Order: sequence, then C-alpha cells, then structure tokens
Amino acid sequence: MTGYENGEALMDLFNPAIKAMLPLVPKPLVWQFARSYIAGEKMSDLVNIVKDLNGAGFLAATSILGEFVHKGIQAEAASEEYQDVLTTINNLGLDSYVHIKLTHLGLKLDKELCFANVKAVLKTADECNNFVRIDMEDSTCIDDTIAIYKRARSEFENVGMVIQACMRRSLNDIQALKGIQANIRLCKGIYIEPREIAFHDRQNIRNNYEALLRELLSAGCYVGIATHDPWLVEATFQLIEQFRLSPSQCEFQMLYGVESDLRQSIRDKGHRLRIAVPFGPNWYPYSIRRLRKNPTIAKHVLKALFKKYRS
Repeated sequence: MTGYENGEALMDLFNPAIKAMLPLVPKPLVWQFARSYIAGEKMSDLVNIVKDLNGAGFLAATSILGEFVHKGIQAEAASEEYQDVLTTINNLGLDSYVHIKLTHLGLKLDKELCFANVKAVLKTADECNNFVRIDMEDSTCIDDTIAIYKRARSEFENVGMVIQACMRRSLNDIQALKGIQANIRLCKGIYIEPREIAFHDRQNIRNNYEALLRELLSAGCYVGIATHDPWLVEATFQLIEQFRLSPSQCEFQMLYGVESDLRQSIRDKGHRLRIAVPFGPNWYPYSIRRLRKNPTIAKHVLKALFKKYRS
C-alpha cells in the first residue's frame, strides 16, 4: 500500500469520529473559521464587502447561505430573499450577480416548485439586467440540476451553471452543454464522492480540470475559472494565450478571504476576477454541514478546540 493509500485509510478511520464531534464545537469557534469566507448575517454586511471589492477592481458574486430546505414555504421564502438581493444590488449599482443552490429552492421537495422558484429569481434578475448562476451540489443533484438549467436556459439568457472537475462524468456533461454555449463556472468540487464516480487524486483532478477548460474555451463558452490552485492558474494563462482570448471572454473566480495575494496577482495581469461572498443567518448550520462534507478542514477546527481547552 502506498503512502497516499495509507493516509487515506487513516482518514477513513478518523472521519466518522471527526463528524460525530462537530456538533460539540462551540459556535464562536466555528465562527472563527467561517468569518474568513462569509460576509456576515445581514444584507448590510454583504453590501459593505461588495462595495469594497468593487472599489478594489473586483467583480462579486453572492449567495444566501442555505440548502436542503424541508418545507415548500422555506423554498419560496429563499426565492423571495434572492429577489430582494438582486433588487438591492441593482439599486446600489453594485457589480455582483447571485448564485443559487437548488436544494435551497426546493429541489428535493418538488422539482416543479423548485423550477418555479428559480424562474421567479431569473425574472427579477432579467429586470435588473443581472445574472444568476445555478450552483452544483452533490452527485445526487447533478442530473436534476442540469435538467433545470436547460429548462431555464430555454426561457432566459441570463443563467449559468457549474461543472465540477472531480466528477468522472463531467466531460460528457460538457459535451452536452457546449452546444448551447452554456455559461459555465468550472471548479474542482468540494463534495466527498465515491471513487467510482469521482477522481480523488489531486493531479488527476487538475488534469481533468485543464482538459474540461480547454474543451469549453475551444467551444467559445464563457467560463468562470474558479480555482485557488497556482498550478491551474498558470495552466489557464497558457490556454488564454493559446486561444488568444480577450479579458471579456472569461474570468477567474475565487472565494472571499482565500489567497488574497494570488487573486491580486491575477487582477494585476489584467484579468477579470470575481469574488464569491456568501452571507445570511444560516452560517452556522451551513458551516457545520460543510465541515462534515470535508473532514480535512474539520480537523483544523477540532485542533483549535483542543488547543483552546489545553491552554
């Protein structure tokens, strides 16, 4: 067994224990982790950060924290909140679009309800001359997300979606989407998926990302190149040069609070760069769910907890 496989086997042993301990982590400690990439709980928190980002020459994207609602009324409320965000962005002249999770809008409850909620958000975005990105969630959502995106795209131009480079199916998905000139955000993917459907090795994911990006750019699709990986950033620079793309034909995307030096260096080279800034009162359950899905990050939070109680 290789060193990598040994490490992975150890993680498999410890991950259930890590996940079980997360509810015991005090909320203030989770916030110490979360506040580096979340604007805050209120719209005013979001507005202040987006204003600063725009002033520094960055584009923005925002989402309201939440997913996997249990009631239709919650999904409808989320749709209305997104419409309020779009109206606020428009009224204040901010340079930001929104991205939505379909499970937040009722995907797992009723697909028709979900589509109606998506359509309401898109209608408001269209009236505000803005754009909506449909996020990609775990593997159980992929087929439904693509289906809803295609439905939405048949009625609206101002909508895009996300493809994850870790998924083995992604090249086939792109082949089906590039024919309609889909606007794609390409990311590595954060969900822990089985090996039979997802790449686990870091370099395999990188290689697949580069191959997917090449496919999209060569097809003339607008791509949000979402990465914090310097290796992929450099590979992207080479592709942009190879295809002789102007700054208006693609953009880089990064998370708020992550790799500020790298994002500034990309911006300084004249490339468009969009910062994702989520916000909302559901930051705590959202963060716990994210930590459960990524035990590697959770280990750092738990280490901080143990250090606090030892000191």
